[in-house]
Amino acid sequence: LISSATNSLRMETEILEKKLQDAQTQLAEKDEDKEKEIQSLKRLITELEFQLTVEKNNKESFLDNMRKEMKHKSDELEKLTQERTQLIHSLSQVQEENTLLQETVRRECEERYELTAALTQAREQVLELKKLSGNFP
Repeated sequence: LISSATNSLRMETEILEKKLQDAQTQLAEKDEDKEKEIQSLKRLITELEFQLTVEKNNKESFLDNMRKEMKHKSDELEKLTQERTQLIHSLSQVQEENTLLQETVRRECEERYELTAALTQAREQVLELKKLSGNFP
């Protein structure tokens, strides 16, 4: 009876040891799979961090370029604004000069008209004097 119980326990122990070995093998395989997955995820994280860095650098470079372009456009706008102001000032001076010249031409035309009228009147008087002096011996 004892021998039979011992054999039975020995068989049970062997079965349990076999199950324990199978469980340990499965656990080792799962650990290995998890380690592979962890390594894969670490590589993915590294790759994504690299892509993020590249994108960040690209955006910073793009922003720097945009800032430079905005500065250039701002400088150009300021220069054009100054040129416009100078042109407006020059135009104002030319308009004043033009107005002065027009007024001068108007006065000279009036003077010429007056002189022409006076000359015409003087000619008429000379002709009349000639007529009168031609009648007298």
